[in-house]
Amino acid sequence: MDMINSEKNSMPLSFGLYQEIQKDILSGELESGSKLTEAAVCKRYGVSRTPVREAFRQLEADGLIENIPNRGAFVSGLTKRDISDLFDLRTLFEVQAVEWAIKRMAAEDIDRLRETMEFMEFYTLKEDIDKVLSFNSQFHNIIYAGTRDRMIQKTLSAYQTYLKHSAPAKTFTVDYLHTVLEEHRAIFDAFENKNVAAGRKAMEYHMEQSKLRRISKFF
Repeated sequence: MDMINSEKNSMPLSFGLYQEIQKDILSGELESGSKLTEAAVCKRYGVSRTPVREAFRQLEADGLIENIPNRGAFVSGLTKRDISDLFDLRTLFEVQAVEWAIKRMAAEDIDRLRETMEFMEFYTLKEDIDKVLSFNSQFHNIIYAGTRDRMIQKTLSAYQTYLKHSAPAKTFTVDYLHTVLEEHRAIFDAFENKNVAAGRKAMEYHMEQSKLRRISKFF
């Protein structure tokens, strides 16, 4: 694949390959239970065997593939329960992130959050789903960075990646976009007012609703 072959020199080829296979497993492009051979992966992604072996080790550590002795590597994928558990765990960390970020973010960070909210509102009115989802992720990433805690940033970024790629291809309604915008507005208002309790409550509600939307719509 051109995407793999054009990875930046600063990024190991195995990591770029790992990301591509991870995305294909989470999205269902590589079906749960299907066998992964080094030869097939080399052909599919246009790489040599060396990065494939390293990518397999990373994917096995993530629980996305399983190496069965004398049989080979098989795709594990995510079940409905896995998705539900991921949302529950992410909720715990997101709520904590809001508390720390409200206490630790500087004025310029709040300005970036406000600007992101304005973009979300603009593209909601334009009904541009891809742009809304992009600024949605950016909104959360600003909060993660605002915690000034590297471990929670790393953990939440991983949860975000898993849940984003595991969603099937879909078309959201305008009502969905407006609903999500209002949920983010409540979170932002808590930052502007430096109200930790309101921020925790707003984020918890947003994550609970996100889980309900995902589980009810796609399972």
